[in-house]
Amino acid sequence: MTLFIKNMVCARCIRTLSRLLVESGITFQNVQLGEAQITASPDPIQLAALRQRLELEGFELLDDRNSQLVTQIKSLIVNEIHHAGGKKPEVMNFSDFLSREMGQDYSHLSKLFSSVEGVTIEKYIIAQKIERVKELLAYGEMSFSEIAWQMGYSSTQHLSNQFRQVMGMTPTQFKAERKLHGRKALDAV
Repeated sequence: MTLFIKNMVCARCIRTLSRLLVESGITFQNVQLGEAQITASPDPIQLAALRQRLELEGFELLDDRNSQLVTQIKSLIVNEIHHAGGKKPEVMNFSDFLSREMGQDYSHLSKLFSSVEGVTIEKYIIAQKIERVKELLAYGEMSFSEIAWQMGYSSTQHLSNQFRQVMGMTPTQFKAERKLHGRKALDAV
């Protein structure tokens, strides 16, 4: 059985969910972003305890299938953008990637995502990419052209234009004023 959890965005979230499952008396096989493979159906008391513990940590147990699918989509996007090992993906075509990973037609996934989240998949991807760019700019270890290449942009100008649309300033301005315009938690993007 699989439990779907909203707002999981990092390795720390995986560790936290693992701990919460143990505290709730639920045995599991695997925990990854957005889901936990459990060995047996929890009883109502265990499920209520888990739900309460999750909410205290800023997570949410998802019950309906549409919310579960959207959480899976978000987890795939976050993982690909923020945790793919710092290498430029071979193909940064998210529509094909999501269709392949989810085993569903992209137009269906796109409509579902928009209806549940109130924003398109494309805008969510852009927001996640800009958060990653802000992180890389804050580290100061890469040039802007290296960041553009790593993030799959066709040029530094394309990245700069998209950054300005989202942030209302250029990447250079952001870097100079980053203490005023800090990063967001990934689950708040």
